[in-house]
Amino acid sequence: MLTTKPRGTNDILPGEVEKWHFLELQIRDICREYGYSEVRTPIFEHTELFLRGVGDTTDIVEKEMYTFTDRGKRSITLRPENTASVVRAYLEEKLYAGPQPVKLFYCGPMFRYDRPQAGRFRQFHQFGVEVFGSHDPALDAEVMAMAMDFYGRLGLQNLKLLINSVGCPNCRPGLRRKLQDYFRPQMEGLCKVCRERFEKNPLRILDCKEGRCAEIGVNAPVILDCLCNDCRAHFEEVKRSLNLLGLSYIVDRRLVRGLDYYTHTAFEITAADIGAQSSIGGGGRYNGLVEICGGPPVPGIGFALGMERIILTMERQGIDLPGVSRPEVFVVTAGEAAAAEAFRLLFKLRSGGISADKDYLGRSLKAQMKFAGKTGARYAVIVGEEELKQGKVMVRDMNAGEQVAIALGDVVQYLKGKKQPK
Repeated sequence: MLTTKPRGTNDILPGEVEKWHFLELQIRDICREYGYSEVRTPIFEHTELFLRGVGDTTDIVEKEMYTFTDRGKRSITLRPENTASVVRAYLEEKLYAGPQPVKLFYCGPMFRYDRPQAGRFRQFHQFGVEVFGSHDPALDAEVMAMAMDFYGRLGLQNLKLLINSVGCPNCRPGLRRKLQDYFRPQMEGLCKVCRERFEKNPLRILDCKEGRCAEIGVNAPVILDCLCNDCRAHFEEVKRSLNLLGLSYIVDRRLVRGLDYYTHTAFEITAADIGAQSSIGGGGRYNGLVEICGGPPVPGIGFALGMERIILTMERQGIDLPGVSRPEVFVVTAGEAAAAEAFRLLFKLRSGGISADKDYLGRSLKAQMKFAGKTGARYAVIVGEEELKQGKVMVRDMNAGEQVAIALGDVVQYLKGKKQPK
């Protein structure tokens, strides 16, 4: 059916889109205060970028990417996440040649072929930040604090910050051996995907959502027991920095995140109000990703927060969000001779910074007033033939039910004085 949207996508309509405007305004405010500049990357990229950057053992690459061949016989993928794209932009546009660290943020749609559920869709939106050029543990704490600060400004409560260290290429081989030794005797009980991951990346088995795999892995070795001295010291400094900020956190020894590029710090933020899939955002450090994508060794860290899930959590926690936008003034025409002056007045009001609208269906005066009430307009300006002969219009307060005669030349200034402060 051509009039049905694809499964897992949404139309964001008036009354709903205002919530997104509000969220985007908060995003721009906090990014300005924290020193982040916006970057906008293409919605599709060459597939190879995600194969290398995200990792070929991840659920995203194995099962969830929207990939197609274009007319030039090139493999193209709608971006399933934006970190790899921002890394590509950082390299291609030579941002590494400027002052470091480089602090960037983005806000836009991502695409994954996933099972739609509460707050989780096939086209979804993320707000994320990326920082390149510093390995300072205090920066890890800043990124996590920024995410929690953002949620706090929105009024969200009952959130948990889960943190872990997922090690580095120096300590991962030791964990890999221990995990393979642990899972080898229980291979038959693992799901097909995890059996394939056993050789490629056994750490990914710990992130499997299959009940049987989670049960088998409950006593599996964890990375915190295998960290090298550098990773252990880095993680301790991250915790110390979080403590300095008074930020509460929980060390989750089993947290690994769903992307292969993470090193050192990984974190996730959960809310109890949105069902079984409680994560509303997360991120971590990815010190090898720039190099994987063909650049020099540059450390990086960032987060991505799901905007649909943020709005869902706000709604479930009873936080007020803006509703449908309504005109401040509705211009009502009484008589055909007044129509031209009403039309001119409409645009004068708008030029004066007052949101205004009028009837375009030829309704009667009574029907226009009734419709003005339905629009939610605070004032109706009635332009009538008799009033115009005196150089006046009637301004009706729709809430109070009172009206006054105002000189036509003064009506814009009069209504500007009545505007509610934002």
